Amino acid sequence: MNIGYFGGSFDPIHSGHLAVARAAAGACQLDRVLFVPTDAPPHKRRRPLTAFIHRYAMVALALAEARDQRFVPSLLEAPDSGKQFHYSIDTIRALKRQLKKNDRLFFLIGIDAFADIAKWRQPEPLLRACEFIVVSRPGYSLAQVADHLPEALRPRTIISRAPRRAGGVRTLHFRGVTIHLMDSVAVPASATDVRQRLRSVPRRPGWDRVLPRSVAAYIRKLHLYEVE
Repeated sequence: MNIGYFGGSFDPIHSGHLAVARAAAGACQLDRVLFVPTDAPPHKRRRPLTAFIHRYAMVALALAEARDQRFVPSLLEAPDSGKQFHYSIDTIRALKRQLKKNDRLFFLIGIDAFADIAKWRQPEPLLRACEFIVVSRPGYSLAQVADHLPEALRPRTIISRAPRRAGGVRTLHFRGVTIHLMDSVAVPASATDVRQRLRSVPRRPGWDRVLPRSVAAYIRKLHLYEVE
């Protein structure tokens, strides 16, 4: 079975997240995509996150509404009193212990987040622990992927010349690392844009256009993201 790990703050989850997951699942034949809201991402220490219980609830609502049997909400990075932060290498190792021998694990990530991969905890073991699916975004070039890798892992192959498979995916194999490169997926907004719309007073017309209906209703009911 091909398992996709899709982690993030999902603050809130929006249609762009679903579009990226759907495209990656189709291109790389993923049987499951685990949506993993994180409790304490070390790279977002400066910005307070909405309570985990609300972000997880919104993920669960969005996936139920999507009705895609491949999509599963996950508690892999739920609050843990024994951890100050959740590091991807620890989560991936824990997840691999739950998988069967023949299962393949894929790490789904946008190229903007991948740009900092060399600064993550134990980046080389992480890159070798699973296959990566890197999704491009406007303003980024897939050829930049090699520049973002830890220096010891940077390939000599020119990424722009990597063969393209069906679905517009290029796959690189080098030094124990496998990276699948996907062209940009049409994403209507980022979570940052959504939060800005939600916090505007009064809220801009159409603020809920990029949200699943159930998520928009949840936000209205609990008055999330409102400026105090």
